[in-house]
Amino acid sequence: MTIELVPADVGEAAAGPVPSRVAAFPRLRYMGSKYALLPVLHDVFSRVAPVPAGDPDDAGGAARPSTAIDAFSGSGVVSYLMKAEGRQVVSNDFLAFPAVIARASVVNGSTTVSDDLVDEICGPPADDRDFVRRTFDGVFFSADDRAFLDSAWSHVDRLDGAERDVAIAALVLAAARKQPRGVFTFTGTRYDDGRRDLRMTMAEQFRAAVRAYGATVFDDGLAHEAVEGDVVDLTRPPADLVYLDPPYAPPRDDADYMKRYHVLQGLAVYWRGQTIMTETKTKKIAKLYTPFAYPRTVDDALVRTFEQFSDAGALVLSYSSNAVPSRERIEQLLRTVKPHVEVHVVDHTYSFGTHRAATRTAATEYVFVGRD
Repeated sequence: MTIELVPADVGEAAAGPVPSRVAAFPRLRYMGSKYALLPVLHDVFSRVAPVPAGDPDDAGGAARPSTAIDAFSGSGVVSYLMKAEGRQVVSNDFLAFPAVIARASVVNGSTTVSDDLVDEICGPPADDRDFVRRTFDGVFFSADDRAFLDSAWSHVDRLDGAERDVAIAALVLAAARKQPRGVFTFTGTRYDDGRRDLRMTMAEQFRAAVRAYGATVFDDGLAHEAVEGDVVDLTRPPADLVYLDPPYAPPRDDADYMKRYHVLQGLAVYWRGQTIMTETKTKKIAKLYTPFAYPRTVDDALVRTFEQFSDAGALVLSYSSNAVPSRERIEQLLRTVKPHVEVHVVDHTYSFGTHRAATRTAATEYVFVGRD
């Protein structure tokens, strides 16, 4: 067992700085997001699964790309880091909006949304739909902002391919930035801290988000993939690097992403195929069960996932000290499939809590690395 204390600037110390283009990736306020940990992850990834530099394979002289799986992609920033490092990426999440973000920024290598199309989306509606206006009246956003989301989707529904992905990702980011704290577990303005994001209209946020996602687009010549589905169904050939960032099961309560981000989930698909709990104040979407979210089931979920990706060249897991199981228990579980385990320890402060009594903001972040 190796335990390393990793400084915040470790990326510059060892593997070189995080690729500069990653700085342009739009920041979505997301529970457990890894923006602040990118230097650590870049250092770890670069050491345990280095990207070949023009090393030809036996088949024909072309370098075999380094392959990577981001099994719980969330905000998408780690998938994007992997792409920027030169890896061929499979990005997976069980929610719809992370998958569309990954399609817009990782899979997409050339398409941006033109100013003319943005003007059209922000212009008069193409039909008379009013789902957002009706459903969230008095719940979220102003009347004008809700009307904009309906109107924008009337145009987005006529798009396809990467243009559609970028437009939807921009709508998701706009809605997240218009909601205090970025979560949808409360209504009203009690957490309005006066940020400029909250003063901007939804249309203004959308225009800014389209530009932001447009700045992420680059063509590396590799075929990336974004998947919406349960990690247990993610079957791919063995990858050089597999990164796991599952929900962190708290000692009490749960790690239910749906109740925090149900509006973003619904907006990504215009609530098609979603079961809305109409009796709830916030019009929640019925949760998708994940065993990672609960103390009583997380051990088995981790074991199954470690076994699922046991053939990876390197298996990297992020986890937090304020969650269960313990660091020692995770080491034990990971060692059942990867005999060589090291743990990197990083002091970390999460950007926000989800309620007034939230106390689990300062924590130690563990980055576990398992190798054969």
